Amino acid sequence: MDPSLAVPTTGTPTPHSPGPVGPDDVALAVKLSVRALSSVPEDGWDRPAGDVTWSCWETVEHLADDLFAYALQIGPAVPPVTTHVPVSWRQMRPDGPSSTIFVAREEGRDGLLQALEACGALLVAMVRTSSPRLRAHHVFGVSDPEGFGAMGVVETLVHTHDVTSGSGLPWQPPDHLCRRVLHRLFPDAPTDAAPWPALLWSTGRAELPGRPRLEKWRWHGEPRG
Repeated sequence: MDPSLAVPTTGTPTPHSPGPVGPDDVALAVKLSVRALSSVPEDGWDRPAGDVTWSCWETVEHLADDLFAYALQIGPAVPPVTTHVPVSWRQMRPDGPSSTIFVAREEGRDGLLQALEACGALLVAMVRTSSPRLRAHHVFGVSDPEGFGAMGVVETLVHTHDVTSGSGLPWQPPDHLCRRVLHRLFPDAPTDAAPWPALLWSTGRAELPGRPRLEKWRWHGEPRG
């Protein structure tokens, strides 16, 4: 079936819903991330990104690649619903992330963040202009443009957390961004915790009172009814 003919999810706000994730949410997440990451010193990019095994530089490259890949996935008129758009990935080192997007180190922090901003802009544009009826493959569930936007916001918030925690920098994203992506992608997220700690717990990055840190986690990309 043509995925553009699927029934759309309206995302109409209700008393129990924070509203849909939109392109402006993606744009805000990327803007705040670039602002926070601009404080990473030039000699700090080879440090581990928090508990992630990648360096801070590799983690931001991975984040840019995520945003690019999500934009790519909903780009075709009839996106694939069983696999990814066929682009090549590679690793710069055996334990590094597999990516399409890499930035030459001589470009420095400004070049890296410019690439992040550009990939974010691609996802913003695709979420803004794609039909809500469109469906495309993701390993965590066939999703719609809102879902891919929400994935981009989650990736941006948590990987910025990884890098800033590895560099000892503050990072506190807005509650409304966290609430919207929790509602869209994490239906089993705890409701008795503040949105940001709940998102960190849901992505295996923190403990909560009475809830140990998750060793495995996933989101649910399928449109919510």
